[in-house]
Amino acid sequence: MTTGEPNLFDHRMAVFDSDDGFLAAALPFLGEGLGASGEPPPVAIAAPHNLDLLRDALGRDAKDVTCIPHADWYTGSAANAVAQAAAYLTTHAGPGGGLHLVMEPVWSGRAGRSARETTEWIRYEALANLLFAPMSTTTLCAYDTRTAGPAVIAAARRTHPDTEVYEDPLRLAAELDSVPLPLPPADALSLAEPDAAAVRGWAVGRGLTAADAELFAAAVAETAAALAPVGGDVLLWGEAPACVCELRSARRLDDPLAGFVPPAAGPEPGPGLWYPRQVCAYVDIRDDAGGATVRLQYA
Repeated sequence: MTTGEPNLFDHRMAVFDSDDGFLAAALPFLGEGLGASGEPPPVAIAAPHNLDLLRDALGRDAKDVTCIPHADWYTGSAANAVAQAAAYLTTHAGPGGGLHLVMEPVWSGRAGRSARETTEWIRYEALANLLFAPMSTTTLCAYDTRTAGPAVIAAARRTHPDTEVYEDPLRLAAELDSVPLPLPPADALSLAEPDAAAVRGWAVGRGLTAADAELFAAAVAETAAALAPVGGDVLLWGEAPACVCELRSARRLDDPLAGFVPPAAGPEPGPGLWYPRQVCAYVDIRDDAGGATVRLQYA
């Protein structure tokens, strides 16, 4: 997934407020997918209730639509959703990524549980236009006003090219990143270098399990490798599960897709910020005149 090729990705949005509204949007779209030459059967990723509606309405055609409960697809962070989509398209899509997908995030769950979480999902929707640009994939993002609030829907309209208020993904990402990060607490632990053993021991002391502490320490190590050379002290604070690490680099990253593009090949953990984005709930990046700050929050 690169950004230097023509945009083939068809990224649509549907807003509805009733069961009938959902069907009115989803059924023609799935019919379009069923009739697409050279494509595998279309996919519906939605709430179980909406999947039941689709099966009843499709009748015999239901056997030709892959139905996935949305809680089985959206299992973690926005970056996890990128990985899920990339893996699924690689395995199941037709030539060039050809596939029709109805996609309904769990807005009554993780995706809508806080303004902070919602910000990351809006970032995901915006960056999807770049990440999947070279792929001839067609998606219909389903927004139910009964679970997704007005602010979420208004923001989502800015991320879909078929709306009148669509904005350039890079400009929208820059807007999200213009919000300053809160200052670290005065009692944050300062390390002279991102020593994995020290981070792991600190995390266990703050309540993470040994396994989670190992993942967090590996995420810090991968971030340090991506930022090398790390400038200044490494800061640690928080209590399990929300353990936080902040690192500084003397150079700017200047890449809104940092950590969202899957590595082409290689052993895990992957290169760059891909691994930290997969392991941590949040990876905040802020560029300034003095370089870059990267803040990891485990959960």
